[in-house]
Amino acid sequence: MEKRQMGQTDMQVSVLGFGGAEIGFHGVPVETVTQLLNAALDAGLNVIDTAECYPGSEDLIGQAVSRRRKEYFLFTKCGHPEGPSKEDWRPDSLLQSIERSLRRLKTDRVDLVQLHSCSEEELRKGEVIRALQEARKRGYTRYIGYSGDSRAAHYAIACGQFDTLQTSVSIADQEALDLTLPLARAKQMGVIAKRPIANAMWKEAQRPASTYYQPYWDRLQKLDYPIQHGPAARAAEIALRFTLSVPGVHTAIVGTTKPGRWGENAELLSAGPLPHDQFEKIRGRWREVADATWVGQV
Repeated sequence: MEKRQMGQTDMQVSVLGFGGAEIGFHGVPVETVTQLLNAALDAGLNVIDTAECYPGSEDLIGQAVSRRRKEYFLFTKCGHPEGPSKEDWRPDSLLQSIERSLRRLKTDRVDLVQLHSCSEEELRKGEVIRALQEARKRGYTRYIGYSGDSRAAHYAIACGQFDTLQTSVSIADQEALDLTLPLARAKQMGVIAKRPIANAMWKEAQRPASTYYQPYWDRLQKLDYPIQHGPAARAAEIALRFTLSVPGVHTAIVGTTKPGRWGENAELLSAGPLPHDQFEKIRGRWREVADATWVGQV
């Protein structure tokens, strides 16, 4: 598994990281998560990313692999202590949430705490940033970051207070390639790509019912990349290699509920970076089709 230096941190991260949302939202049994994560660690993964608002995810990760804590970098997020739909940016709430995350994850410190889709307005007030700095001062985390997109992400980079950025990057979500990633590279920030294969929406014949998936499905109908008409596994390979070929991206977070899927995801990268001409064809199609409403998706 290829590893990359993550910005100015001391972390050499595997290019594929594990995203903890799916195991939480799908209520995956702890036995399955234990099998999944241990197999991933054995295969060279060293990044696990989760959030306090992914139901049960932190607890599952803590139960599954806390005994191997020295073998991976552990990232979590804060700002939604009672679930994804309810924000709470009060400093005391953020610090209490981080303390709860440490208990759930069965560790005394994480490697990275990220503000989870915090608005630009909240960021500009400064209190949320100071709360994370306090968490770092208390030893709860080694680094602090921002997870989000568009103008808020741009401000988070420009303010100079964060070590990392987690943002959406995929064949169906390329706003960051122009708006935020050049500045993040200039500031030598660590960059985590979320939703790196656009939730594989090319596999869905019908528009999904969930509003979470609809934007990517709609965009791919218009983008109509040639890979969408071939084998699904080949499309996933090209999509993932595209994301990891974007300058400045250090790791891509992929979630799964199936123990065997990790090996399949790792195998997708065996061909290495996407050739420049293929990368530019995808970029060119995006520039041709995308409009101003195609912003980064949370």
